[in-house]
Formats: sequence, structure tokens, C-alpha cells
Amino acid sequence: MRKYKLHDGKVGSALAVRLTPKASRDAVVGILEDGTVKVHVTAPPNEGQDNAALIALLAEVLDVPTGNLAIVAGEEGRDKLMSVLGMDAVTLTQCLRDHLD
Repeated sequence: MRKYKLHDGKVGSALAVRLTPKASRDAVVGILEDGTVKVHVTAPPNEGQDNAALIALLAEVLDVPTGNLAIVAGEEGRDKLMSVLGMDAVTLTQCLRDHLD
């Protein structure tokens, strides 16, 4: 099990995500014990469609431009590490908790 935690960076935060593509709806569905955020998207995992949907969903949830979000590790897998520019870890955590389904 990965041991990701949200933490402050120099200009933003890091976010560990476990992505489920081809779900019934786009949603932030939970936070695992290790701090990984579970996200479901309706897009298939073809040609990065799921990654694009993930970035679009998180931009909406966090109220940041899509350009402030980037997948820095795990682009091909379900477990991803993301960079969130311009938002500290405390604010990021609160926004995610406010949007849990």
C-alpha cells in the first residue's frame, strides 16, 4: 500500500489519486487511510481520456484552472500523483472533503 500524504510544496500541493475510469458518474468518492483520494470518472482509459476527465473534475471541485493541475507520476496507471499549483494542502483537503459523495 502506498503511503502518500498531502503536503505543502513551494508553490502548491501534491495529491495522491486512485482513479476509476468508466464509472457511472464523475465524482470524488472518498479518501483512503493512506490519504489517497478516490476519484471516479465516466471517461474510458483510452488515449488519456480518463486523465483529461480527472483534471477537468478536480479543476471544478477545487475551483482552479486546469493549467494548475498536472499528473506528475502514474499517468498510465490507476494510482497517480498530482501537482496542484497555487493551493496549500489544508485548503486542498478542505475542498476535497466538501465534495465527497
